[in-house]
Amino acid sequence: MTDRSASAATEITPERLKRLHFRAWHRGTREADYMIGCYFDRFHAAWTADQVAWFETLIEEEDVDIMGWALGTLSVPNEYTGPMMDAMRKLDYVEIPR
Repeated sequence: MTDRSASAATEITPERLKRLHFRAWHRGTREADYMIGCYFDRFHAAWTADQVAWFETLIEEEDVDIMGWALGTLSVPNEYTGPMMDAMRKLDYVEIPR
């Protein structure tokens, strides 16, 4: 990997965030959309490149696993433990329109 491609992989571009926003909000179930989409909306503006990469990896997982980790019904794998998963487990970011 060249220096240029390495920096492109770590750069937080509007296109990268737009793609993540779409993926966060189009999961397959309304429950997953709200949990993952609202999490992205609430926190992404303050993320570092490493945190964006963490989220990109997370959303490759199955929705039932992500939701289970966030709800505490499944053990969180080591690669996802830490402050970002702690924030996801609070669920205080989910806003359901009424």
